Amino acid sequence: MDHLIGVAKKVIKNRSGLPFSVYSSYKEQKISNVPILKPLLIFILSGSKQLGHSRSIACSAGSFVFLSNSDQINIRNVPMQQEYFAVLIDFENEDFSELPKSPEPYKKYVQGEINPILASALCQFMEFALIAPTQIMRLRKREILEIIYHSGHQDITHLVKPPSLTIQVQSMILNDISNDWSVDLIASNLCMSASTLRRKLKSEGYYIQDIRHRARLGYGLHLLQTTQLHIGMIAEQCGYQSQSRFTEQFKRLFGMTPRAIRKTKHIE
Repeated sequence: MDHLIGVAKKVIKNRSGLPFSVYSSYKEQKISNVPILKPLLIFILSGSKQLGHSRSIACSAGSFVFLSNSDQINIRNVPMQQEYFAVLIDFENEDFSELPKSPEPYKKYVQGEINPILASALCQFMEFALIAPTQIMRLRKREILEIIYHSGHQDITHLVKPPSLTIQVQSMILNDISNDWSVDLIASNLCMSASTLRRKLKSEGYYIQDIRHRARLGYGLHLLQTTQLHIGMIAEQCGYQSQSRFTEQFKRLFGMTPRAIRKTKHIE
C-alpha cells in the first residue's frame, strides 16, 4: 500500500482536475450525513474507515468499499500509526452497462480486498491521469470495474439504482454551484411543476432549501478534504457570503466544523 500512497501523492502534487480524489487525515474524522451522489469506490490504503449509524461497515487498510448512491451516510476515518489515506473514484451508472445484469435486489455496498491485479490497475490509473485524455481515463475506470467484477465481486452490478429525486436535485445544483437555483428553474429542468417538485421531495423527507444547503456543504466538505483553500474562500465558492453562516450550517449537517476537519489534516 505504501507504493500506491506514494504514487497518489505524486500525482495530486503535479496536476489538478484528476479523475480521482485523495482524502487523508492525521487525526480521527467523524462526519455525519455525507451525501453519496454517484456509485463511489473507496480504496483504503492506510488507517481504517467505518460506515453507517452503528459503524457496522468496517474497512481496513488494503481493502476497498464500493458504495451505492445514498442521501446520507455516517463516516468515521481513523488513522493508524501515521495517517488515514484513501483514494476515491466515482462512477456513472452507464459505466456498469457492459457488466452482466441480474435481477437481484439493490445493495448498499460491496467490500473486498485490494488484490495484486487491482492494485496494479489502480496504480496505472493514477499514473495515466497525468497524461491521458478524458476518454482514455473513462476506459481505465471501466477496466477497474471489470477487474473487481471478475475477482469474485459480481454483486457490484447491484449497486446501480436510479437516483432519488433528492439526489437528482443535489447533482443538478452541484454541477453549477454558483447558480441561484430557484424552485422554478429546478422544476423546469426536471420537466415538472414547482408544486409537483415540492410534493415529491417532501415525500422523500426533504425541502428545496435543505437540498441547496446539502449540495453546497457537500462541495465544501470535498474542498476541505482535497485542497488547502482558506475556509472563507471555500464558503464563498459554496455560495455563502458569510464564513460564520457556512460554519454554522456545516456543523449542523456534518457534526464537525470546517476548522475541526482542517485540523485533522495536519500533524501537530
